[in-house]
Amino acid sequence: MRLSAPKRVTWWIAVIIGGLGILSRFMSIPIVAGHEFTFVAIGFILLVLATLLRGL
Repeated sequence: MRLSAPKRVTWWIAVIIGGLGILSRFMSIPIVAGHEFTFVAIGFILLVLATLLRGL
């Protein structure tokens, strides 16, 4: 299995999605409210996929 670094854009998108999930736990963000865990999980899954799949 060959791993590759994710593209910078993909990395930032995953960080922003995960960050929104974490921030929403402590602040009220209407879009994320009630789905904090889902946002963090999606950010993490995106990073894993970007590492496993070349060009993502």
